[in-house]
Amino acid sequence: MIRPDVVPSNQISSSQFRSSPLLLDRHSNGASSLRDGIIQLRLPAIRTMPSSLLPDSVDAVVALLERYDYFADRRLATSVFLALKMKRPLFLEGEAGVGKTEIAKVLAAALSRSLVRLQCYEGLDTASAVYEWNYPRQMIEIRLTEAQGKVDREALATNIFSERFLIRRPILQALQPDDGIAPVLLIDELDRTDEPFEAYLLEVLAEYQVTIPELGAIKAVSPPIVIITSNRTREIHDAIKRRCLYHWVDFPNAERELAIVRRKVPGADARLSREVVAFTQRLRAMDLFKSPGIAETLDWAEALVALDRMSLDPETVADTLGALLKYQDDIGAVTPQIAAQLVAEARTEAGKAVEARV
Repeated sequence: MIRPDVVPSNQISSSQFRSSPLLLDRHSNGASSLRDGIIQLRLPAIRTMPSSLLPDSVDAVVALLERYDYFADRRLATSVFLALKMKRPLFLEGEAGVGKTEIAKVLAAALSRSLVRLQCYEGLDTASAVYEWNYPRQMIEIRLTEAQGKVDREALATNIFSERFLIRRPILQALQPDDGIAPVLLIDELDRTDEPFEAYLLEVLAEYQVTIPELGAIKAVSPPIVIITSNRTREIHDAIKRRCLYHWVDFPNAERELAIVRRKVPGADARLSREVVAFTQRLRAMDLFKSPGIAETLDWAEALVALDRMSLDPETVADTLGALLKYQDDIGAVTPQIAAQLVAEARTEAGKAVEARV
């Protein structure tokens, strides 16, 4: 599907707009609108997700996420519901491995929307995140025009900086989706980028639009669902947070973590699952450089299943601790004596839980 053309209103009059062959040859069946100095051509094919398909309550969000194997506490579910209801970006901050990225993936699947992911890194710029011009194709167009003889430089400049020479990167793809349905835009690990990129995001988060100097402001017909994550390796500017709903994603409690392990690692024995969760919960109480997240818990449970273990023992813990902890200093902090103590406590807690169920 060809996306709508967007041009600055101060560069074209209404009569020129109606007669412009560059615009109307490609969109003869489109409808135009003028608002806040932005001219938009919309194709009839563009449509938005009916609001009736969105969860209508916090409980509905909890149930929807659980259906896709994501066990959210009520505070997180409330933040998600409000972000959907109020059409506001949701800023999720927390330790690595607690499920921040996963919430965007689950929402995309649950709401039958595409997921547009922008993985952030140091040095990320607009050419990689928003748009860039197809310079090789522009040069070919210039050479072909020159080969035809007389060149109208003004017309050529307008032509080569038109939409067909524009390469859309994740943010612009989210604002102008191919299928016309607003996607889920995941801006992952924003804390890895530089502050200038944060400043560029302000317009995107506040107005759901980007400004391209040659074309003007391009505004989303239907705002995407925006999820921003941060591992808090540095502070994100307040201006970003003010434009979002904020939620700190903490480590899950034992009950919720057990539910996640059972759903994600169904091959694990029931007793082993309880012992793994009890051991991990105690490990997080230690003074470690990087406490294990739910992702590490799942990795460890899968490793133990692969080793055909039905229960924890100190030797197995020592052999597989690299699946749970990712820094040598943390692994060294779990001495054989500490490992044996944690295993004993985990076994006792798991045994009590089994007895209580009986």
